[in-house]
Amino acid sequence: MQPKKIKDDFGFGTQIRKSPYFDATIRWGAKGFSVYNHMYIPRDFGDPVQNFWNLVNDAILCDVAVERQVEINGPDSAEFVQLLTPRDLSGLAIGQCKYIIITNAQGGILNDPVLLRLEKNRFWISLADSDILLWAQGVAVNSGLEVTIHEPDVSPLQLQGPKSGKIMQKLFGENIIDLKYYWLRHLNLDGINLVVSRTGWSSELGYEIYLQDGSRGSELWDKIMLAGEEFNLNPGHTSSIRRIEGGMLSYHADMDINTNPFEVGMDRLINLDIETKFIGQDALRKIKANGIKRKQVGLIINCEALEGPNTTFWKITKNNKVVGKVTSAIYSPRLKKNIALAMVSLENSRIDTTLNVETSFGPKPALVVEKPFYDPKKKITASSTI
Repeated sequence: MQPKKIKDDFGFGTQIRKSPYFDATIRWGAKGFSVYNHMYIPRDFGDPVQNFWNLVNDAILCDVAVERQVEINGPDSAEFVQLLTPRDLSGLAIGQCKYIIITNAQGGILNDPVLLRLEKNRFWISLADSDILLWAQGVAVNSGLEVTIHEPDVSPLQLQGPKSGKIMQKLFGENIIDLKYYWLRHLNLDGINLVVSRTGWSSELGYEIYLQDGSRGSELWDKIMLAGEEFNLNPGHTSSIRRIEGGMLSYHADMDINTNPFEVGMDRLINLDIETKFIGQDALRKIKANGIKRKQVGLIINCEALEGPNTTFWKITKNNKVVGKVTSAIYSPRLKKNIALAMVSLENSRIDTTLNVETSFGPKPALVVEKPFYDPKKKITASSTI
C-alpha cells in the first residue's frame, strides 16, 4: 500500500497536541480524528470492519502517541509507584511490565495504565485517558519520598496482529522472538532509540514501540510500513470490535472515577495486605467487606446488526425498571452477534438473565453471557508462537 499525498485542509487548533506521527498518518489515509489525553488520535482509516479483518488476519500499525507517559525517577521511585496502585509490585523486575489500576482515596479508578520498569529507579506509567501526571505530582508533594515526576518525549506506536512478529523480526532481527509477553527491551533502529514491549490494546499478538525523539516520528512510521509491506501491513486504528470481543475496558466508557475495581472484575489486581499503604487501601477493604451492588457483565443484544459503536450509554431495564447501562456495544462480524459490555445491578448479573436494552433501534432483548466473547483465556496475546 502506497502513502497518499499529505492534505492541508484539516482544521486543527493549537490547544490540542499533534503526535509525532500526525503527518504520516494523514499521508497514509487517516480520515478522522478524536481527542484523547489532550491529543489528536486517528480513528478512521476507512471501513472499521476491514480494519478489524486487517488486524486479525495480518497486522496494523496504530498511532497511539496519546498513551502519554508519566516518568518517575529517584531513589524512592519503586516505593512511590506502589503508593499509587493496589497491585503488588514487589516482584516487578527491571524490564518487566504490568497492567495496573490507579485508585483514589475512595477506591475509585483513576486510570488503568501499563507500568514499565525501565531501570531500577526509572518507571513509565503508560496512560489511558486521564491526567495522572497531575495526580502523581500532587501525591508526591507530601509523600516524603525522593522522586521526580515529568512527562518525557515518548510516543508509542502499536504494531498488532498475527504477522506483527514477522515484521518485528525483519526490523530488529530474530532475537525479538525471545521477548516475552509483558516484558520490554531497549533497542535501536537505524539510530532511532526505542523501547519495545510485548504489549498492546488489541487482544491480538502485538508490540508497542516507544519512540524517544518526537522529531523522528514520520521516519519511524515509514520504516515500519516499508518493512511490513510483504506481510500486508496496513495503517489502522484501535479496533472497537476486537477490544470488545476481548473484553478489554475503555476508561471513561466501561469504568471511571466512580467505578471501583471489584465492580469490573479486577480483583486479581488488588492486594489489600501490601506493606506500603497505597491510596484507597482502607476504602477497598471496606468495599470488599460490604460487597458490591453492581457488576460488569457481557451482553448479547438480539436485534439487527449495529451500524457502529454506541455513542451514548444505553439504559438497561428489567420489568420496566432501570437496572443498569450498556457502556460499550458493537456488531462482531466474526461472531455475527451484537456484543456489549454493561454495568448492571448485582441481582441482574447472573448468566442467562434476560434484560431489555434501549438501543439505537429502540428497545431490544438482551442476554447476560460470559465475557470475554472471544479467546477468553487470552491465548492469542500471550502466545509464544510468532
